[in-house]
Amino acid sequence: MTPSSHTLRLVLGDQLYAGHSWFRAVDPQVVYVLMEVRQETDYVLHHGQKILAIFAAMRDFARQLRAAGHRVHYLALDDPDNRQSITGNLTALGQHHAVQRVEWQSPDEWRLDEVLRSWSAQQRLVATEVDSEHFLTTRHEMAALFKGRKQWLMEHFYRYMRRRFEVLLDSKGQPEGGQWNFDHDNRKPWPGKPPEPVDARPAHDHGALWETIQRCGVQSFGDPQAHHLRWPLNRDEALATLDAFIESALPHFGDFEDAMSSKGQRLFHSLLSFALNVKMLHPMEVVRRAEAAFRSRAAPLAAVEGFIRQIVGWREYMRGIYWSQMPGYDERNALDHHLPLPRWFWSGDTRMRCLQHAIGQSLQTAHAHHIQRLMVIGNFALLAGLDPQALHHWYLGIYIDAFEWVELPNTLGMSQWADGGLIASKPYVSSGAYINRMSDYCKACPYEHKQKLGERACPFNALYWDFFARHEPALGGNHRLGLVYRQLQKLRGPQLDALRTQAEAVRARLDSL
Repeated sequence: MTPSSHTLRLVLGDQLYAGHSWFRAVDPQVVYVLMEVRQETDYVLHHGQKILAIFAAMRDFARQLRAAGHRVHYLALDDPDNRQSITGNLTALGQHHAVQRVEWQSPDEWRLDEVLRSWSAQQRLVATEVDSEHFLTTRHEMAALFKGRKQWLMEHFYRYMRRRFEVLLDSKGQPEGGQWNFDHDNRKPWPGKPPEPVDARPAHDHGALWETIQRCGVQSFGDPQAHHLRWPLNRDEALATLDAFIESALPHFGDFEDAMSSKGQRLFHSLLSFALNVKMLHPMEVVRRAEAAFRSRAAPLAAVEGFIRQIVGWREYMRGIYWSQMPGYDERNALDHHLPLPRWFWSGDTRMRCLQHAIGQSLQTAHAHHIQRLMVIGNFALLAGLDPQALHHWYLGIYIDAFEWVELPNTLGMSQWADGGLIASKPYVSSGAYINRMSDYCKACPYEHKQKLGERACPFNALYWDFFARHEPALGGNHRLGLVYRQLQKLRGPQLDALRTQAEAVRARLDSL
């Protein structure tokens, strides 16, 4: 007979934070609930490794809770009692355990927040929401900070965060090195030296779990060998990954933060985003480790500042944008783009070597770094006029670290300018010249990065000028694009007409590029 319980506590798959105050004491009248549900596997098409990694990490977390003495009810995907929805399971489990109270940590996604709030309003038991104790700001703190401002500049927020948490400040409270941002020092192509660090992450084989996922009919895409995981699945593994990054990659992270290479997938990036976003690691412990590396002279200031900016700045900023703009932000399409994604988004089978590599790597590993996502895949999507909602669903599904609170504003706002400039003061687009400068992709590409017209012309080039010509009514008055539109004015006439004809031909045959 199951012992009676007074409280059921829901732990979502991205809430695997062992340091939460819930777990400080063992209470026999509390049951922790974790569940693998089709509601969460099916709302977009996900990469197989993403589904597998989250489920495997959840199972490990449940094991740890049990080992610590907590009561745990774990609903596996193939459990006959699994209703395959969070609220359906909560209702059934509440009756099974005779609970008087249900508690949950604030979900990070608006979708789940609405589901739980609506469900709790219909229940007779006591329903309580608590903070996840993970983020450095509250959901609506950034909106309050920017109240009355026309632009929500990340740099302003970043400086606020640095001061608030006393990160990389000198004895006088000023930024170390005399400046807040060393981004201009972090834009070097990688020449092949120093060598890419050895991947120290653990190798997992969860073939049995992957077979269960497939047997249950969950649809996915990506590497068919998805049961070979190289992602940390518990806190100890995440800490080991952090240690390896601080020691071997952080010293060179800054120099090559924006670099891309066919000879390396990781380069000097941390690969900590999955562990952070499912909360195996707390953001401030990661920041303090990086800051300590600077203090001990184990890593240069520009590298440490660039890494820390991603966490205390960009990550928290994206979350603030998300909660200030939802619901409805996911429907924005300021440039009225509607072309479907080319079929090679699911195969990597394109002759454009930059996209072949960036998408191929994403399909293989469920990961690509921020410049591959922004300035290769996102750049092409924006120039070509691909549907931003379709792209959003693809990004949300393919990347192992993609959860809507961080992925949506990055995709629709930063990458696709679909919010009309709330996040990005100008569209992040480039011709083939930028990709050639920051990578080795162009060297073996059948397209010529300098060529604008003809069969061998890099598709980015004509698309670039056509994009600005097509959107001159929306973008022509943008002060950050003055140089672009002065150059466009010089091209007007037969030269621009030829570029636009070339671009239309590219857009008409996206599947065969």
